[in-house]
Amino acid sequence: MDTTTEAVLYHKLQLWEPGMESEEEEEEEEETAEPLVLSLRRSRSTPGNKVVWLPGAWARLLASLLLLAVSSSLALKQLHRRDSPKGNLGSAAPPASRHSHHPGVYHHGAIISPAATCSQLGQELLVAGGNVVDAGVGAALCLAVVHPHATGLGATFWGLFYNSSSGNSTALTAGPAQTLAPGLGLPAALPALRLLHTHFGRLPWPHLLAKPAMLAQKGFEVDVPLARALAAQGTKGLCPLFCHTNGTPLGLGAQATNPKLAAVLHQEALASGSDLAGDALLRLLVRDLGLEEAPARPTPSLEPALQLPMPQGVLFTTPGPSAGPELLELLESALHSRTPSATSCLSLLPTAMTSVNSALATVDSSGSMLLLTSSINSSFGSGHLSPSTGVLLSNLVARSAPSAWACPLILRGSLDDTEADMLGLVASGTSRGAKAMTCTLLNHLAASQIQQQPQHQAQQRPTESPEVCGQENLLQVVVHAEHAHVSSIPRGCCPFQGY
Repeated sequence: MDTTTEAVLYHKLQLWEPGMESEEEEEEEEETAEPLVLSLRRSRSTPGNKVVWLPGAWARLLASLLLLAVSSSLALKQLHRRDSPKGNLGSAAPPASRHSHHPGVYHHGAIISPAATCSQLGQELLVAGGNVVDAGVGAALCLAVVHPHATGLGATFWGLFYNSSSGNSTALTAGPAQTLAPGLGLPAALPALRLLHTHFGRLPWPHLLAKPAMLAQKGFEVDVPLARALAAQGTKGLCPLFCHTNGTPLGLGAQATNPKLAAVLHQEALASGSDLAGDALLRLLVRDLGLEEAPARPTPSLEPALQLPMPQGVLFTTPGPSAGPELLELLESALHSRTPSATSCLSLLPTAMTSVNSALATVDSSGSMLLLTSSINSSFGSGHLSPSTGVLLSNLVARSAPSAWACPLILRGSLDDTEADMLGLVASGTSRGAKAMTCTLLNHLAASQIQQQPQHQAQQRPTESPEVCGQENLLQVVVHAEHAHVSSIPRGCCPFQGY
């Protein structure tokens, strides 16, 4: 075998410039031209397997073509993704292992109320950066427009707010009932809601009034609770706002507007401070009623909530003249006697009666929650519709009985545990709210742990029937394992939203 090694020739590399190639080089390239293929092997067609180096111009051209091909391929793939249906969704379908939640369970926050429109507004305020107070107050103003049979700007408000950041529980108290005119209660909704928002809200006050004003101006749909109340009440004092042109009451699905109320809400949005809340409304009412002078302003206040230490945690509720003190007495008595039973409690809720109040609840996954309840004392209150304001005045006057319907409660599992479970209950449509919530809480405690909700508690609920929805409801919010839970008794009667 010939072991001689062929000499390796080295060539001096030169920088290429246009015009450097000679005609002889061009002819040689034509004779030895091969496909431009990058290879780490020597060309077999070259005698002696000598390496043939591509001239500098061809090497640069080859590199440019490769870069162009790669970039074109990437661009075509990107265009294909944009044009595909999945690309428009922004992400592929979630993996099968991704956890999901039952209806009413949310990662961040939630709201439950008697009207779907108002629950939707509360959710929008939460998503916009508002807290549970913003969502609750905004939804309450919405209910004042779409549920005039149970609440409104002429209503009296009670509330219970738990702040998970400070660990404080605060009660919104309505103050004593005041008389505006014989048989007519003094409107206290705007001063109370503005007071609550000023101390604990986050979003600008006008932001909370925008959608309720729009609903009053452009119209809202009559839902089941309002349609039922109109059918039972008749049209006396409610036309033309809630009547057809032939004088019959609006039915389910009809559109209703209240432009005078929209104007009041717009004026309220311009009020410079909470001390002026409701003043514009009060002036218009004084003129409508022909009063010689304006009565004293409402006196809502914020007070520390009542507390009841329990083996299972600490219970918070509202002070008198609400039914909060009655609630605590019932609970203390029941805890000592271990009564009533679960079956005896069910009879308290599914009874047909006219709504006397409205309630809503908001909650976030950190443990903050707001429970609000309001009333105009009876269905459509006094039945007196103010022509200048579109407000139905209540018949809650100075001699009215204490607010037996107002007794929201919050149970915190432990004051020492920052991640303790929270439970909130508030009732609507019943004058026996304290008894109903006492039974519900005892049933809850008998289940031994808060986290067995809402599916476990659904077994303890009364038989669900569309006939009782919108009359007597109990709203429940729970915080467990960094999730917000919302539900109602009877289940499905109150729409909820969250995110």
